[in-house]
Amino acid sequence: MPLRAPPGEEGGFTHNSETFPDATRANRPLPEHFHTMGLDQDTRTPSPPPMAHSVVPGLPLLRQGKIRDIYAIGETQLLIVTTDRISAYDVVLPQAIPGKGRVLNQLSLFWSRTLQLPVPDHYLASPTLQQLLPAGSAALAALQGRSAVVQRLRPLPIEAIVRGYLSGSGWREYQETGAVCGIPLPRNLQHSEQLPKPIFTPSTKAAPGEHDRNISQEEVEKLLGKTLADRVCTASLDIYRQAAAYAAQRGLLLADTKFEFGLDEAGELHLIDELLTPDSSRFWAADGYQPGSEQPSFDKQYVRDYLDRCNWDHSPPAPNLPAEVIDATSARYLEADRRLRGAAGRQEHPKDPS
Repeated sequence: MPLRAPPGEEGGFTHNSETFPDATRANRPLPEHFHTMGLDQDTRTPSPPPMAHSVVPGLPLLRQGKIRDIYAIGETQLLIVTTDRISAYDVVLPQAIPGKGRVLNQLSLFWSRTLQLPVPDHYLASPTLQQLLPAGSAALAALQGRSAVVQRLRPLPIEAIVRGYLSGSGWREYQETGAVCGIPLPRNLQHSEQLPKPIFTPSTKAAPGEHDRNISQEEVEKLLGKTLADRVCTASLDIYRQAAAYAAQRGLLLADTKFEFGLDEAGELHLIDELLTPDSSRFWAADGYQPGSEQPSFDKQYVRDYLDRCNWDHSPPAPNLPAEVIDATSARYLEADRRLRGAAGRQEHPKDPS
């Protein structure tokens, strides 16, 4: 199924059970000062202050997750605000990461438009922020680019993970059993090696403070029924293959990603939550790929590495992040955004409520 070309180029955030937690520029390295100063490569202007908490006058706050704040719009819609909060080891860290929330929100919207999704997603084109908030309000300006209006849906009790490379918990399970989620794999695979073909490796959706557990397709069928389980598996693999092909054109490898799905009142399957962001996916630079060890990725692994050096026991409160770690983490998110969306991705998205 062909991909849709982004504008100018020819060729979730829903309520989950966890309480919510350019082709031409693809291989161009960032200037050194970008990594140290956190400047936007295109505008050379400082990033706006990070948003750790949102305020939406007139809308009730339903819940606050690790990253997203969820507001009710009547009984059938939600406003999801993606803040700049960052978590590690299931703990929200004291400092926020400038630009992170907008990257996550805009990338999800971008993928929603760019891919030929096999099921509908949860995004709604209206109401807009201008319809929800007073003109000229501080909240309106603060929420632009980091919010989405979506349908209220009933989330499925699994996380739909697709792996094209062997890393993370999949690598650990393979070392122990030679399989991932009950799927036997060839012997002697290396850490981060590409798999013969992408595999569907679902997990449970753990309660806050607990960890997800990899499960087999048979266990998914017990939870969802065979027909729905097969649809989720097929849709997940389809979306992954499209996104991996697109990312490759941008000089990136999509190692793995997590999708979430929900049902509407008629029982129709929808794609929900964030979509193919650095928080839900591992993106690696193709030109630096070396199987046999952990790969540098465009996500918060840089923060985890710093915290590991602090000998933190993963219990609240988390250590403070120094400015250089905050800036370098922000740079990684922004770089992923530029590589994937490019200049065309900066144009207004038709479903962006701002």
